[in-house]
Amino acid sequence: MPVHHRSALLSALWLVTAILPAAAEDILLPREPQIGPRPFYLVDKMKDGPLKTQLAQCTGPFRKTDFSIGHRGAALEFPEHTKESYIAAARMGAGIIECDVTFTRDRQLVCRHSQCDLHTTTNILTVPELAAKCSQPFGPADPAAGKKASAKCCTSDITLAEFRMLSAKMDGFNPDAKTPAEYQNGTPRWRTDLYANSGTLMTHDESIALIKSLGAKFTPELKAPEVPMPFDGDYTQEKYASQMLDAYKKAGVPPSDVFAQSFDVADILYWVKTEPEFAKQAVYLEERYEKQGLDPNKPETWKPSMAELKAQGVAILGPPIWTMLTLNDKKEIVPSEYAKAAKAAGLDLIGWSLERDGPLNKGGGFYHKSIKSVIDRDGDTLTVLDVLAKQVGIRGMFSDWPATTTFYASCTGMK
Repeated sequence: MPVHHRSALLSALWLVTAILPAAAEDILLPREPQIGPRPFYLVDKMKDGPLKTQLAQCTGPFRKTDFSIGHRGAALEFPEHTKESYIAAARMGAGIIECDVTFTRDRQLVCRHSQCDLHTTTNILTVPELAAKCSQPFGPADPAAGKKASAKCCTSDITLAEFRMLSAKMDGFNPDAKTPAEYQNGTPRWRTDLYANSGTLMTHDESIALIKSLGAKFTPELKAPEVPMPFDGDYTQEKYASQMLDAYKKAGVPPSDVFAQSFDVADILYWVKTEPEFAKQAVYLEERYEKQGLDPNKPETWKPSMAELKAQGVAILGPPIWTMLTLNDKKEIVPSEYAKAAKAAGLDLIGWSLERDGPLNKGGGFYHKSIKSVIDRDGDTLTVLDVLAKQVGIRGMFSDWPATTTFYASCTGMK
């Protein structure tokens, strides 16, 4: 081949390579997790004491750890369940990264926190041909009638091909909006849109390939369908549950690297029966406080009991932070009866979700509600994490900013 032809061909190949997106396996991670300034900011804001002294003296080395679980990736600053969010979590040392799994109209699995959250987590309302397919079209606010803006757009409203047309954004909405564009401009003030201009949505299969290439483990959550099941006649809950785990087998991922989750104990028990290797570390997510009146300090409200869950084959329980903590007579944060009973029954615990409440200067929100009276500063994030790690004995913590959990684990010698 003449030299000038070869040069032209090489130039063309270079151009094609330059405009193609980088393959997942081409993403390089730093030699050591990059935790940035936030963990140190939290240490500075802690109450004086031995823990603050210990953490203030910690300057590394920092290491990847399975204790640090990327909750929807790194959702404090990046659009959740996106390529960018997952990569950020891995760079911060998250040893496990979450994909919440739901399905499209053509039964393809994708990563979304809820089947019907596209109106708050993507740009669907400003894509007219897709907005027209939403279960509930956008309705503007009407202050005179006391009506707030509303919409409902589900993955099951659209096909996978249509899902790929969307861009992700930070979760949030403006209830006073008069237009779809205004509705989508609702990011909470304590988060940021700085990294949210073009969030890359992920299919479940794409998330597996990416997370595998990043050297992390997986915690897929089988989301509760918001459409009647069987969907479209014959897509049953069991088919959906099997389809999710089949993707890991197809990708050659060992069950020991997968922490499958569900809020429905029936899903966990189905995996115990049909996928015993995956079930060994499946996570039963706790929400009985919402649906069955569970009180963490009243064992008679726990149905099934901790011992019964263990006997049925449940290995790991995943409760929100507040259910595992209470205050003693000295107003100190201590394990709840719920947490102590779970450990006594032989259940492992994984908590959710750190750094989800926003600023803690006023006691936090849902995640800290059982200890709200003693929470008054952002530094209490690390105080709470320390009680969960050392006294409750959790094996891992979901976090919206995994750098904080990585920092804590590295500085206290956790695995």
